[in-house]
Amino acid sequence: MAHQVKGVIAGAKGAPVTLTTVMVPDPGPGEALVAVQACGVCHTDLHYREGGIGEDFPYLLGHEASGVVEAVGPDVSGLAPGDFVILNWRAVCGQCRACLRGRPWYCFATHNATQKMTLSDGTQLSPALGIGAFAEKTLVAAGQCTKVNPAIKPEVAGLLGCGVMAGLGAALNTAGVTRGDSVAVIGCGGVGDAAILGASLAGARKIIAVDVDDRKLEWAGQFGATDTVNSRSEDPVERIRELTEGNGADVVIEAVGRPETYKQAFYGRDLAGTVVLVGVPTPTMQLDLPLLDVFGRGGSLKSSWYGDCLPTRDFPMLVDLHLQGRLPLDKFVSETIALDAIEDAFAKMERGEVLRSVVVL
Repeated sequence: MAHQVKGVIAGAKGAPVTLTTVMVPDPGPGEALVAVQACGVCHTDLHYREGGIGEDFPYLLGHEASGVVEAVGPDVSGLAPGDFVILNWRAVCGQCRACLRGRPWYCFATHNATQKMTLSDGTQLSPALGIGAFAEKTLVAAGQCTKVNPAIKPEVAGLLGCGVMAGLGAALNTAGVTRGDSVAVIGCGGVGDAAILGASLAGARKIIAVDVDDRKLEWAGQFGATDTVNSRSEDPVERIRELTEGNGADVVIEAVGRPETYKQAFYGRDLAGTVVLVGVPTPTMQLDLPLLDVFGRGGSLKSSWYGDCLPTRDFPMLVDLHLQGRLPLDKFVSETIALDAIEDAFAKMERGEVLRSVVVL
């Protein structure tokens, strides 16, 4: 049986999204049907709409979501109807070379639902990041469902499914920020602010927020930034060095994804320091660095994939920290909206007016 629900699709490159009828099949082997309760509006959804990720239109957008399992298919264990879950786009396979080496957060063969959701005329939809949660219900691989404490609000929980986890994980997992470290974060949107929050949680002694927007710098202070730098009016590299006894930061997290800001991160770190790229570049961007500087400055240049998270390990732990009052995830929610307001939310995002708009169903 197919479930007829409302969902938001991107029908063509650059065209406004539309609210339409989506047909969602009952779960097959290894699949789960989830009634979506909340879904954040992420930059990645905008990239899909603009054709920046692929050309497999139409896309069923939305991926930063939480909800309740409605049904599971055959061969599913550890998941049952009624479970409150956060959806993730890294359903580890357990069999690839990364998983077998004990590094499942790098899983190279993550899986999605086998069956396709469709339009009412049978046109197959491509779900964003294998999820497609701008809909009343969605079909995912059972491994994409991570059970967490249902006491957390759905609009907060869903944020761990993508952007907030990416930033927290960049600081906690990829960079390994620890007590006494100095940290600079370049780009203070939702991901950058989550990196600031992660650095604060880890006990960093100095956290420097860098952005071109004073409003975003003010937000950064709410997540634990000890210093702010507006890179429109100050040289961020020189200012980071001034704030770190002339040395540069132990860790610099680049949350923009542009060559010019990556260079700021590279030269703003201390000798033998760490740079973490969590901002997503476009396919045409190129980086030009003197190889001698790469050698001479030492340290580590890393990329953070999904905050190098393992959902089954990280999501329940972070939810518990939030419920204890130690992780203020609710500060990321700028507004809650309906399904038909996503196009307006994209515009607010592009203008830098929100950290996260969250669809509540």
